[in-house]
Amino acid sequence: MQLVVFAKKFRTMSIDDLVNLAHDCGFDGFDLCLRAGYPVNPDNVGVALAPAVKTLRRAGLSVPMVSAEPDLTSPDHPTAEPVLAAMAQAGVPLLKLGYFRFQEDYWAEVERVRAALAGWQELARKYGVKVCYHTHSHRCMGLNCAALAHLIRGFDPHYIGAYIDPGHMLIEGEEFAVGMAMVREYLCAVALKDVLLVREETNGHGKVDRRWVPAGEGMVDWTAVFATLRRERFAGPLSVHAEFRVPPEQFIDTFKREIKFYHKLCDEE
Repeated sequence: MQLVVFAKKFRTMSIDDLVNLAHDCGFDGFDLCLRAGYPVNPDNVGVALAPAVKTLRRAGLSVPMVSAEPDLTSPDHPTAEPVLAAMAQAGVPLLKLGYFRFQEDYWAEVERVRAALAGWQELARKYGVKVCYHTHSHRCMGLNCAALAHLIRGFDPHYIGAYIDPGHMLIEGEEFAVGMAMVREYLCAVALKDVLLVREETNGHGKVDRRWVPAGEGMVDWTAVFATLRRERFAGPLSVHAEFRVPPEQFIDTFKREIKFYHKLCDEE
């Protein structure tokens, strides 16, 4: 398993800065954020991705995946083919798509998503890469593995993959081992972030709020998650999202502790 970091939280850093961050904190590489305002973005991906990846690899770091803008869902989007072509040129195997939102008719939405994924499968085959979809809670299509299976089952796992997230799965009430078993054939990446569910009362009405917290301070059973990954001999990237909320001056120290937390779990037998 490779412990990489999703670069979303490091928007102001150059590629050289990312190299220094990885060496200082001790992780294996990056899930690069291909979004507006980042060193590699949809406007420059054709000329910027390959040099960025080359710089990172020369520094001993891997780039097993990149994450698209949240609205990149259609294979007909003008940036879709340039992104996949740049990935092929740079040797980056995985693309995380954006998110399809649930509307009103669930099964009609399933068919809409599957039609889009059929187009992505053809593009992925053309460029020799894989497109993966992330289990994201809160009324996204594919919000846990059970729902994700509705979207991807029957596609070629060489080109369409499952990117599963224990934190979001917990929010949606799905045990990690059970969910993983549903999409085992398609599993290509795992997101790492911890969450705490807190019931709040307002004017006599209760609701459950989700709070992203440093690893080990939330409700994800990380011992069970990593035991399942080892049992399944998962060898793909583990992408640390660092979405915890702390004062800005505490972020880097908390981030370093989070990396150490996940490294310890990776190293256990």
